[in-house]
Amino acid sequence: MAIVEVKVPQLSESVAEATMLQWKKKVGDSVAADEILIEIETDKVVLEVPAPSAGVLSEILVGDGGTVAAEQLIARIDTDGKVAAAAAASAPAPAASAAAAPAAQSNSMAGVAMPAAAKLMADNNLLAGSVAGSGKDGRVTKGDVLSAVAGGAKPVAQVSIPTGVPTTSLPQVAAPAVNLGERPEQRVPMTRLRARVAERLLQSQATNAILTTFNEINMAPVMDMRKRFQDKFEKEHGIKLGFMSFFVKAAVHALKKYPVLNASVDGNDIVYHGYFDIGIAVGSPRGLVVPILRNADQMSFADIEKKIAEFGAKAKDGKLGIEDMTGGTFSTPCKARRVELDQAILA
Repeated sequence: MAIVEVKVPQLSESVAEATMLQWKKKVGDSVAADEILIEIETDKVVLEVPAPSAGVLSEILVGDGGTVAAEQLIARIDTDGKVAAAAAASAPAPAASAAAAPAAQSNSMAGVAMPAAAKLMADNNLLAGSVAGSGKDGRVTKGDVLSAVAGGAKPVAQVSIPTGVPTTSLPQVAAPAVNLGERPEQRVPMTRLRARVAERLLQSQATNAILTTFNEINMAPVMDMRKRFQDKFEKEHGIKLGFMSFFVKAAVHALKKYPVLNASVDGNDIVYHGYFDIGIAVGSPRGLVVPILRNADQMSFADIEKKIAEFGAKAKDGKLGIEDMTGGTFSTPCKARRVELDQAILA
């Protein structure tokens, strides 16, 4: 029996270790020479590990998600295993088997996604095998995935959303949802590459000048609506109709449409929230603070305005507690902007 070792490729000098993603073969499977066995993710790139020789995958030494170093042994291939299996299968009809063998080997790469294509498929929640490959030996390229997405390829729902929770409240990522009293969450470990990107972005934010961009929008319809219903609203609810309630409603609507943005980072995990706790920045004698509107999606315009007024009064009196300012999933423009808008309208 001839055994061939499968090792981690040489990593760059600045990379000490890498993470195993997902094995494309299991022990006992036949593999073709140069067939991709697994992808390994470093802080910078995703590397493919091809089979050094044809045979049967006889042993896997490091499983999915394992941490490995350069040149580390991760698997073994029995090169005689395929020969024995092929000989046994070809006994009844050797000629037919011999004719089919080259075709099988040439098609062994069909449907295998290149690293960039595999990542794009994961980002769009597309199952392996759902995109036809046009690359060498039938491999799936990034262009194939982009074409499939543009053509309306449907993603697969990989998360079971708790009963009673809107399906748009959580992104469809491969992680279990936890229902915290109709406030579901998904905790997804960051990949090595994503964690390094986050680290570099945070470092850049701390050490470089930050450019802020502004987009102008037409507020005339909101201003007209506010002017038309202001008196009736104030008489009915005992509070003025401001702009922040519109901003909060718009933010919740956007987060429902793009739930991946309704997330936070906790250690090395990304936590996707199925509820909407919106931070409202208000001024206080000690500075700017951000109390939280809990379950803002379930609040009416009047509820939002009353809660903001309550936060403003608490901030002025220095009575905001730590529980008022923790746990937000998204923040809206600060109250100072609301005051400027109100003054502009009155002027």
